[in-house]
Amino acid sequence: MDVSAPYESVVPSLDGAVLEVLARAGRPITGRQVQRLARRGSVPGIAAVLDRLTEVGIVTAERAGSAILYEANRDHLAWPAVEILIGIRETLLRRIRDHLAGWDNPPTRARLFGSTARADGDTSSDVDILIIHRDLAAPLESEMESLRAAVRRWTGNHAQLVTVSESTWAQMTRDADPLVGSLRRDGIDLLNEAETAA
Repeated sequence: MDVSAPYESVVPSLDGAVLEVLARAGRPITGRQVQRLARRGSVPGIAAVLDRLTEVGIVTAERAGSAILYEANRDHLAWPAVEILIGIRETLLRRIRDHLAGWDNPPTRARLFGSTARADGDTSSDVDILIIHRDLAAPLESEMESLRAAVRRWTGNHAQLVTVSESTWAQMTRDADPLVGSLRRDGIDLLNEAETAA
């Protein structure tokens, strides 16, 4: 799965990027704004997609002076499918959280990091997960292998698990380990802990 645009697993065309932008915008925007926010496609290419999506009714278009404003039509019968596609990332995070919660020795902290957290990877990117455990309660190898296998089934991507004890993490923090900085910049909490915990 392309970790920067998970919906492309199902909608590999520019349509997916346009629908994601309109879904997240929550208000009418111009075609140029769609192109800028999508960070892909040309203005004419985006315009063609918007015309097609307007024709089938999943997008509405209204003239506002010399501009045309586009908005997602959330009443369209196909809109629930769009919401599922643009929510793939959140679904992945929820599934990882649920998986970790079922461990015999659950981690004290867990963070998604790297290209998946930054949403700038591609289909070959690993799903990088930091797991911090109590000093004398490391996760079982079978639990970690189960998570690796689950992530592979869910995404098609490999999971790279980095496991450290709380005392090792404290030392890494004192030593200003590059991983600590990366997690502070880009890490995504997987255990619903306070954002300052890492």
